[in-house]
Amino acid sequence: MPPTSAHPAEAEAAPVPSNLAPDTGMPLPRSTMVRFGAGFLLISVLWAIGLSIIASVLLPQRLKDLGVASPDALLGTINAITAVVSLVSNLVFGNFSDRTRSRLGRRTPWVVCGGVLGGITLFGVGVLANTVLLTLDYCLCMVGLNMMLAPAIAVLSDRVPESIRGTMSTFWGVGASMGYPLGAIIGARFIAGGTASVSGFVLGGVLMGVSGIVAVALWPRERSSADADVEAGSLVDLLQSFIPPTRNAGDFYKAFVGRFTMLISYQMINAYQLYIIQDYLHLSAEEVVTTVSVTNTIILVTSLSGGFLGGPISDLLRRRKLPVVVSSLCFAAGVAMPWLIHSTMGMYLFAAIAGFGYAVYSSVDQALNVDVLPDPDKAGKDLGILNMSTTLGQMCGPIITSFVVTRTGEYTLVFPISIACAVLGCFSILMIRKVR
Repeated sequence: MPPTSAHPAEAEAAPVPSNLAPDTGMPLPRSTMVRFGAGFLLISVLWAIGLSIIASVLLPQRLKDLGVASPDALLGTINAITAVVSLVSNLVFGNFSDRTRSRLGRRTPWVVCGGVLGGITLFGVGVLANTVLLTLDYCLCMVGLNMMLAPAIAVLSDRVPESIRGTMSTFWGVGASMGYPLGAIIGARFIAGGTASVSGFVLGGVLMGVSGIVAVALWPRERSSADADVEAGSLVDLLQSFIPPTRNAGDFYKAFVGRFTMLISYQMINAYQLYIIQDYLHLSAEEVVTTVSVTNTIILVTSLSGGFLGGPISDLLRRRKLPVVVSSLCFAAGVAMPWLIHSTMGMYLFAAIAGFGYAVYSSVDQALNVDVLPDPDKAGKDLGILNMSTTLGQMCGPIITSFVVTRTGEYTLVFPISIACAVLGCFSILMIRKVR
């Protein structure tokens, strides 16, 4: 996570103590901590609600409304394509923001513009009837979302003291942990008569569109980078800057694998939540809406408790690995519930146990990732590479689920595969040496 300065030349002078802000070299006043925390929380919760309204509920329903022959297979394909787009754009915009000269700073222009682009195109998913155009529009939405997220996450390393990054990461993680179930609950309310309402797409687009603006308004104004000693150069220099780190990067790649496998596990279930409730539990249309709402309400409650505990405990213990590993195992235990208990009760236990586990994981994992960065001056680029693990997981998870379902005709095998991926991630995290 940590660049030590907005100016690389200054960063070389001396490492910044863990209790000082990297960009100013000064301690953060409590009021400033609150502003950063609120900004991280709101940007995360707003875009997550907006995206989840569509991705978790309305998009799967929209594919059925359009009369697609195999909506679960097409959903897997769309998620795979958009994940590739997310992977590339996260890396590109993290890199570009590292190199940006602007009176508004390195990160701010990208955070604002990315959110607006993501919001407009997210709404477009609800009005396009051609599945090819819908997929292209959704890809553009992922470009906008990652244009916002990559620089926003880099703010954590640019401007937040190392000693409170776990807590600040908690606000980011809790926001997403709250946003996804809230979005699913809200999205379920926009399925009227078995079809997806356009107004749900409007709401999703607006929430994502304003998320970056709200965060930038809450954070203290970023220092100008107009005269900063940021990297510039030829096209060759730019292309070379995308090369993954090689020096002192062992722990970096272990964190990459840990997040990658965890996201596979998560997306295997999350991306297909509606279809699992419809086709695995075989519920009626009325029961589906109720089950989706109750499941995600439970996730919301457990996410809040788990999310707000994870980061502060991590900072207090001065440990990152232990909370990440324990929470991953908790998530795996939750995934086992609908596999072992084939009923709505199994889904509700999944929501309680896995929701808590993933919330703790999300609240600490980002801080761990920042702590294993090999070069603080290239935080945006390297975090972009680390976040590729998220997008690769988002791509591979639905592909695996789609493959299993199309081959077996059922969801039964999806759960043990998801569990195995979460456990595999634990082993990778345990191998990290740089972070306790």
